[in-house]
Amino acid sequence: MATIDRQTPTLALAHALSAAERGLPVFPLSATKLPALRSPHHGEQPPVHCRGECGLPGHGVHDATTDPAAVRALFAAAPRATGYGIACGRAPHRLIGIDLDVDTTCGNDSAGALRQLALQHLFTIPPTVTVLTPSGGRHLWLTGPADVTVANSASRLAPGIDIRGSGGYLVGPGSVTAHGRYRLAPGTAHLTPAPCPRALLRLLTPPPHTPRTHGTGGGRGRRGESLIQFVLAAHEGQRNTRLFWAACRAYEHGFGDALADALTAAAVRTGLPEHEARAAIASAARLTSGRGSEPL
Repeated sequence: MATIDRQTPTLALAHALSAAERGLPVFPLSATKLPALRSPHHGEQPPVHCRGECGLPGHGVHDATTDPAAVRALFAAAPRATGYGIACGRAPHRLIGIDLDVDTTCGNDSAGALRQLALQHLFTIPPTVTVLTPSGGRHLWLTGPADVTVANSASRLAPGIDIRGSGGYLVGPGSVTAHGRYRLAPGTAHLTPAPCPRALLRLLTPPPHTPRTHGTGGGRGRRGESLIQFVLAAHEGQRNTRLFWAACRAYEHGFGDALADALTAAAVRTGLPEHEARAAIASAARLTSGRGSEPL
């Protein structure tokens, strides 16, 4: 675990300025990986739709900038910042973050799952900027074309693979969190973010779901049953991950609320406490509703 001392905010600012010089929009983060500046709309009656139009700082990823003076001003307003976020989907790089999580308790092999996807869909991940996370995972930095919007997602491609695109952010290398330091992988510091392979980009931007006017109930029932069976097949250590993945798929196809009780019951049958099951399903609902801008 990295030590957080009086020098940490100074180093965080230095790293953030270096990233901004390379055209990466940045903003300060706290040790929790959340935005370090409190929202100026705190206490207002929700929903609040301001994304910085009010001119005040404290809008999270919407504060991100490449202007050195503005970066310094943001960090001056957040003297306890220990790191910085990098906004994804923004020009000129239009970053896409591929998070390969490591969770030995769930038996996830996200790197292996990505290799399997690459073999199945005939693409390779080019050499690119790679950031090592305190948990032992890694973030791959790729770039997307100007005419394509990549959404944030969690475990949609495969369990343990999260994506950050437009509206999301990456924790920048050099940042210090409560769990440790983010750092560049050896041999990647000199690289620039590589273009996302077209085949992978197609996986990240599936066609929008179009509701059917006929036969929807039967198709929904079959999909729902397969998701329930997926949850029921979970072994100890996989239960929460499988439930979250299944709930995300259900909400993406428009029947998450209708399937929530059945998914909860299936998870409870595998040994997951009901309150944990409902919390996982609620997290899936928030993420797939477009509010999933959690950091990587």
